[in-house]
Amino acid sequence: MRLELAARLGEKVPRYTSYPTAPHFHAGVDAVVYRGWLEALEGGDEISLYLHIPYCARLCWFCACHTKQTRHYEPVAAYLRSLYAEIATVGGLVTGKGRVRAVHFGGGSPTMLKPEDILALGTVLRNSFTFLPSAKISVEIEPNDMDDARLDALAEIGMTRASLGVQDFDPKVQKAINREQSFLQTKTVVDGVRSRGVESVNLDLLYGLPHQTRESVASTVAQALTLEPDRIALFGYAHVPWFKKHQTMIDEAWLPGPAARFAQSQLAARAIMDQGYEAIGLDHFAKPGDALALAARAGTLHRNFQGYTEDRYETLIGLGPSSISQFRQGYAQNMPSTAEYGRMVEKGGLAAVRGIALSEDDRVRGWIIERLMCDFGFSAIELVERFGEAGQRLLLEASSTALHGPARLLELDGDRFVVPAESRPFVRSIAAKFDKYFESGTARHSAAV
Repeated sequence: MRLELAARLGEKVPRYTSYPTAPHFHAGVDAVVYRGWLEALEGGDEISLYLHIPYCARLCWFCACHTKQTRHYEPVAAYLRSLYAEIATVGGLVTGKGRVRAVHFGGGSPTMLKPEDILALGTVLRNSFTFLPSAKISVEIEPNDMDDARLDALAEIGMTRASLGVQDFDPKVQKAINREQSFLQTKTVVDGVRSRGVESVNLDLLYGLPHQTRESVASTVAQALTLEPDRIALFGYAHVPWFKKHQTMIDEAWLPGPAARFAQSQLAARAIMDQGYEAIGLDHFAKPGDALALAARAGTLHRNFQGYTEDRYETLIGLGPSSISQFRQGYAQNMPSTAEYGRMVEKGGLAAVRGIALSEDDRVRGWIIERLMCDFGFSAIELVERFGEAGQRLLLEASSTALHGPARLLELDGDRFVVPAESRPFVRSIAAKFDKYFESGTARHSAAV
C-alpha cells in the first residue's frame, strides 16, 4: 500500500474543470461556430458570465493564470474598451434568449480596476444582458489592491460573494512567491466587505508552496479560521514552469516533496473540518448552511472553470482574452493574446479561436468525471437512464475498473460506483481512468495531490 500511495502521489493528471480538458481544444471551433452557439440559446436558458481581467499590479510567482503585470493604468483602460465591445456584441446576440444567474469576475486582479471603472463595467453588463433579480455576483479580490472606494464600488454593483486570495500567511513563504500580504490586510478587507452587506466570503489557501511545512500550514489555517469564512478553497500549488515561465523564479529545491504535500493537505483539511466545515468535493470546504454545502448534500454540486459551484446553468459565457465558454454543444475559448483579442472584438467581432464540440461519448464520460469529482461516485441506473446505449458501454468500463482495476479505486455499493474514503484524495487519478484523451495526449499536468 505504501508503494501504491507513493505512485499515486507522483501522478500528473488534469484538474478536470471541464471534459474534454482544454489541451484537446482545436481550431475547428472558431468565431463562426461560437456565434451559432450563442444564437441557439433559448428564452428560458439561465446564463453564467465570467469576466477576465488579465492584469495585475504585481505578478505572483506561484500564479498559473493568464495575466501580466503592469505598473501603469493605460493598458488596463485600453483593455476595458475592448471588453465593453465584446460585451456589446455578445449581449446583442443573446438578448431575449437567456437570463444571467451568476457573474464571476476573475483574473488577473479584477480589483486593480479603478472604482469608477468597476461601476462602469457593472452598468455595461446590466445594460447588455437581462439579469435575474436573484443573480449572484462574485469577485476575486487581491487584498493589496483594496481601499474603501473599491469596496464601495463592488458593493454598489451588487457583489454577493468575495473570494480573497490568501495562499499562506508565513512571511518566508510570501517572499518566495512574491505575494506579501499581512493577516491584518486580509482581515481589514474581510471586515470591509461584510460591513457592506456581502453575504459570503471565500478564502483561497495553498499547500505545496516553497518553504511550507506542516507547522506553517497549520498556522495559516488557524489564522484563516479566525476570520470565519463561509467557504475555504484548499488547492495544491501547481508547479508548471514549462507553461508559466515566471514560476522559474521559484527554486524547486524549496518545494516540499509529494509525501510532504500530501501531509500538508491532510493536516489542513482535518483542521478545517474540526471547526465544523463540511468537505465539498476534492478541495473545498463550506459551513453547513452555505449553498455549496447544501448542493453537495443534495447531489446537485457542479464543477466548472471556477471550481465547485451550486449553479445549475448549462451555459457559461466567458468574456475577455483566454476566457472559456461552455454550451450544450461544447466549449469555445477566446484568443489568449490581449492585443489580438482587442483587434478581433473592437469592430463587432467575436474572439473565439479554439474549442471542441461534444460527442455523445464526451457527454457520458464528462458526466461520470463530474460526478466523481463532485460526489465521489455515480449511479449505474442514472447513467443508463440518462445516456442509453452510450451509458451502457461506459458502465462496462466502470465495472472493469471496480472489479479488475487497481485496488480500491472504485467499489460497487448497490447500484452505485463509489470511491472509497481512503482513495478520495486521488479522485483526479480515478477520473483519468474514464478520460479517453488522457493516454494519447501530449499535455503536461500538475501533481494529482
